[in-house]
Amino acid sequence: MTTVPPMPSLSLAHDRYYDFDEMTLHLRALAERYPHLMKLEGLGRSHQGREVWLITIHNPDTGSDLDKPAYYIDAQIHAEEHATSSVALYAADYLLERYGHDPQVTRLVDTMTFYIFPRLNPDGAEICLKTPHRWCGKGRYGLGADEVTHGLYQWDMNGDGHILQMRRRDPNGEWKISARDPRVLIQRGPDEYGGEYYRLYPEGLIPDFDGVEPDLEPPRDGNLNRNFPANWSPDEYGAGEYPGSEPESRALIDFILGHPNICGMNAFHTHGGVILRPSSTRYDAQMSPADINLFMDLGKVGTALTGYPVISIYEEFTPDKSKARHGSLTDWAYEQMGIPIFATELWDIERAAGMTKTAWYGIRPRDEEEQIQLLSWIDLNVGEAGYRPWESFDHPQLGQVEIGGVVDVWTFRNPPGNLLEDICHRNTLFCLAHASVSPKLELRQVSVVPEAEGLYRVRCVVGNTGYLPTNLTQVAIDKKVAVPVNVRLDTSAGQVFGPAQQDLGHLAGRNGRKAPWSPWGPQWQRTSRGAEWVVQAPAGTALTLTAQSDKAGTVVQTITTP
Repeated sequence: MTTVPPMPSLSLAHDRYYDFDEMTLHLRALAERYPHLMKLEGLGRSHQGREVWLITIHNPDTGSDLDKPAYYIDAQIHAEEHATSSVALYAADYLLERYGHDPQVTRLVDTMTFYIFPRLNPDGAEICLKTPHRWCGKGRYGLGADEVTHGLYQWDMNGDGHILQMRRRDPNGEWKISARDPRVLIQRGPDEYGGEYYRLYPEGLIPDFDGVEPDLEPPRDGNLNRNFPANWSPDEYGAGEYPGSEPESRALIDFILGHPNICGMNAFHTHGGVILRPSSTRYDAQMSPADINLFMDLGKVGTALTGYPVISIYEEFTPDKSKARHGSLTDWAYEQMGIPIFATELWDIERAAGMTKTAWYGIRPRDEEEQIQLLSWIDLNVGEAGYRPWESFDHPQLGQVEIGGVVDVWTFRNPPGNLLEDICHRNTLFCLAHASVSPKLELRQVSVVPEAEGLYRVRCVVGNTGYLPTNLTQVAIDKKVAVPVNVRLDTSAGQVFGPAQQDLGHLAGRNGRKAPWSPWGPQWQRTSRGAEWVVQAPAGTALTLTAQSDKAGTVVQTITTP
């Protein structure tokens, strides 16, 4: 069993949620406190002009950021998923404040680069934090009536600071009030008649109401996580006009394409308490078995640290397989770029309340017992911030309704502040463990042997000391995006006979040898290869060997002819 180290004392209080200005102040303070290890820059600007901040953490004394394997963390691509931003901020704090004190952190910051995006959707996050609007996309089109083209638009009708639910008496309604708890609405039985029933709608206005029944459509502001180039479809809700049509996603696409050293990724979401792995559109049987095993092996480490199980997005997180998720970052990073990526759904109120899990995707009907159990937990742990009593309201279109219900964003979507730090800590440790499996080049057995006067034979071995191979995944080979390892010899004087640069192919990692060799099992690939050159040069000539891999970094060693 993996032991979870205790939480350290960090400078930022990770027990509440921060708006954009507070987050920016903290990031700038970190950059000023750790100028040698951290660089803060704007990746681009949102529709409303806010910076999409990028944190780069590494030790420049051991090489440039692009010359090292890199790990990527992003957060809050969805407006209402505030806990994700907390994890990203915690990860940055943890790396910077424990460098030089924690052996794992020090090794990783010395040998790797971390790219952290603490808030990919700053406009949506700000709207969600500071207005009653919770599902607001990215703030491109505005709020209220601008969110939809017709029908009901969400609005805080009674001015209590929340957009919740409206229940309206209707003899044909689908819901009825629980006899055990009047706050709870339960489904009317398929064969049930003669009771008092209700229709349930989001709180809002219906300017084009026809007096019969309001139309409901998704807000048109969309979903940044459907705007990526893999399996993109214009029919997907929130897909955008074309892949990368939104400035936030376009900036992220350009960044990932410009940083081929990224070896692993974790895109944080809420909610569900589960680690999601590719694919979003295919069954496991249609994927590489080797890659499935890789995701499962890495996921076991995540489960040990976080308690979250690892499941397939398509097979276990997609209730309707005819409505797969298209254009997601997860599928683009893995299926097109060959990068091992997880999408971690933080926080699970059901398990916190002691419920037995029956489905991983959170949008599902819950029976009377489940709702009462959840409300009991909310009463005890969140209080009035998590539930608003049903209150009568004279609606301008619907007439007499009641408004109230669970405040979803501070219960189902995000945990109360006192539970936040432990979630941040455990998921940061998973990121560090995932980063630790990256391939890593080394140069060894370097020699210069005289062959004749002024003539030398130079030899070296290039090895991969990491867990992953230098191609990371099988799909990277299949998609021809995996660049082979190469080693080059340069001389300050004289001549190198033959090609100065030699391609060594890909070097396997430790994950390719998980069992003793067998002719019937997976055949081992080499973790190291040798290279040699013949050089004509005067004695005392400097020779520079450079081994390079997009994913495993760059290693340089200088030697001198005797």
